[in-house]
Amino acid sequence: MYKLLPKTHTDSSEFRPSESQSSTTIPLEFLCEAVFAGDGFWGLEAAFGRVDGVVKTATGYCGGTLKKPSYKEVCEGRTGHTEAVKVMYDKRKISYKSLCDVFWEAHDPTNKEFLNFGVSTHHRSAIFYMNEEQRKQAQESKIRKQMKLNRRIVTKIIALDSEFFMGENQHQKYYLQKSYRVCESLSLRSTVQFVESNIACKLNGILGLEVGGIIDELTMFLESHEVSDQTKLACGEIIEDLRRNDQENAQII
Repeated sequence: MYKLLPKTHTDSSEFRPSESQSSTTIPLEFLCEAVFAGDGFWGLEAAFGRVDGVVKTATGYCGGTLKKPSYKEVCEGRTGHTEAVKVMYDKRKISYKSLCDVFWEAHDPTNKEFLNFGVSTHHRSAIFYMNEEQRKQAQESKIRKQMKLNRRIVTKIIALDSEFFMGENQHQKYYLQKSYRVCESLSLRSTVQFVESNIACKLNGILGLEVGGIIDELTMFLESHEVSDQTKLACGEIIEDLRRNDQENAQII
């Protein structure tokens, strides 16, 4: 895992639109936030990172009582928190309704294990709404999804009446951090910097895909985004390594 600098004492539970590399060109009135919990937060963060219109993402803990809980404390199930993802998005490009659609596809909302939240698991399926409009859209989205399934959705729609606490270094952009050279090329060396970077958000989403998807999406990403030569080189090496491994596996079969 990529070695980040230690977390600072700055309160990082909230996004900072004015400091984001990507959101500085987006008028603040178009930036919105949403919070979702769907099983573990690594895969859910990556799923949202791939969405056009999502500016940045952060993994963290939501719904509990303890202030600034650690991953270990959350996993022990005594704080009332669950793993969650906060999403900042440009409402001109994507709607809250569409984010809910991504949420349903990113995990299994019918998993009965989520009903044991607080007893035998700290994982749950939940949409934490920030206002009445989000609550209404989340509920309508749940009904639409339920009509397509023959199993009951166990997802809870809950008011976000507690603070979202940012997760530790190693849980931010998990798939991206596994690619050391790409991280080095981005010159991002702290938790807050990884959370604030739109490029990190998008690359993490791509690297969370299956092999074939990574090759295709990463190739298109390099063609459509301006990144440093070092980042192009590092991403190019990932593509070549994956292609080589794919060919070797095909020969074995």
